[in-house]
Amino acid sequence: MWFRQDLRLADHPALAHAAARGSVLPVFVLDDSPPAPGGASRWWLHHSLLRLRESLQGLVLLRGRPALVLPSLARRVGAQAVVWNRAHEPKSRTDERALGQALTRRGIAHEGFPGNLLWEPGRIRTGSGEAFKVFTPFWRAALRTPVARCLPAAHVRLHDPRGLGESLDRWRLLPRSPDWAAAFGECWTPGEQGARRRLRNFLARGLPGYDERRNRPDEAGVSRLSPHLHFGEISPRQVWAAVRARIDRDPDLRHDGEKFLAELGWREFSQQLLVQFPRLPRDNWRPQFDRYPWVVDAARLRAWQRGRTGYPLVDAGMRELWHTGYMHNRVRMVTASFLVKHLRIHWRRGEAWFWDTLLDADLANNAANWQWVAGSGADAAPYFRIFNPSGQGRRYDPQGRYVRRWCPELARLPDRYLHAPCEAPRAILESAGIIPGRTYPRPIVEHRAARAAALEGYQRMRKQP
Repeated sequence: MWFRQDLRLADHPALAHAAARGSVLPVFVLDDSPPAPGGASRWWLHHSLLRLRESLQGLVLLRGRPALVLPSLARRVGAQAVVWNRAHEPKSRTDERALGQALTRRGIAHEGFPGNLLWEPGRIRTGSGEAFKVFTPFWRAALRTPVARCLPAAHVRLHDPRGLGESLDRWRLLPRSPDWAAAFGECWTPGEQGARRRLRNFLARGLPGYDERRNRPDEAGVSRLSPHLHFGEISPRQVWAAVRARIDRDPDLRHDGEKFLAELGWREFSQQLLVQFPRLPRDNWRPQFDRYPWVVDAARLRAWQRGRTGYPLVDAGMRELWHTGYMHNRVRMVTASFLVKHLRIHWRRGEAWFWDTLLDADLANNAANWQWVAGSGADAAPYFRIFNPSGQGRRYDPQGRYVRRWCPELARLPDRYLHAPCEAPRAILESAGIIPGRTYPRPIVEHRAARAAALEGYQRMRKQP
């Protein structure tokens, strides 16, 4: 059993198939060829593999290309078959084809199963049989398509894994010197049990009022299930079934529940886009954006990465990301818009930073979301939708709880000036202990001028042949 982005026992089609047919040797393969997991993802992977090994009471760890190491192991232990749940990233699909060919040459049976999405890519199609390029009609069609029922946890008869594979510690997935992930454990519990607990808590406390509260970074109004879903510690079908059951018990939650399920739908849509356009993480979906006059500015990029832009909501988000490996979705949109429109730095630089620092870094979601914000993607936001970071802060963090948590040097500012310290009178700044440019940076760009420059660049791009 080749585990991949499905580090769980419940609702696991490949594992259920294997367990029903004999003893199972569970295997995970770490392949460091691009796109290898980022630093934050490696931290989560370490702890998730620990939990999976405990649940199975054994797990073989291999390093290398799956098409090389898995056939060798299968022949060594006399395996009759190799099974897995399909994954849909370009490299994953290539690995599956290469592995299948290698196993066929050795006379070893093999099979892939659907286990990581609500609907396999290609199942949701337009009336003419084409893939959807816009989310809303995709979602309408998806809602008319049944979701398979969840499978119970498999009862696995383990093939003795002793003497096989490597030690998890040898992989050095955890950061050292310095341990920049030291606080992650205070915020997260990787593993299947942690995922189930997170879902239960959300259904009880987060789902009521979700549609309004999901945009408030100062409240616990989102599920924070994304890392668990990315690593497959819980399946989207399990989440779907649990939300549907909650709605059935309390019909007043239907609106909030359906809004949340649409977020799962965007995850599905992003996967479909990546299958259609495998270059999504590198190339503009809309090729006219190849002509956009991006700016190369290492100093401003570094200020954005460190949360030192002078815009409190942006800085709070980037600091939350560094400290916890996570950022609230509303703030992700604001910080991404700031990078690509206020600073006019290419979205790929932001995508790369999020890939390394997000615990839930998902190739399809990360690329699709960055291109959506940049205006270069499928079903993208209009380019002229340029967030005012101060206005977004006042609207979605009105009492300033989020900013005060992550930018404590601003904590003593009155609410009126918290999201735009540069507008505060000198006496107010002095009484709050703020020295512009020293204790907190001045804005690295001025909003109106930055917006005008971004729109000018957009018009220049459109005029080019």
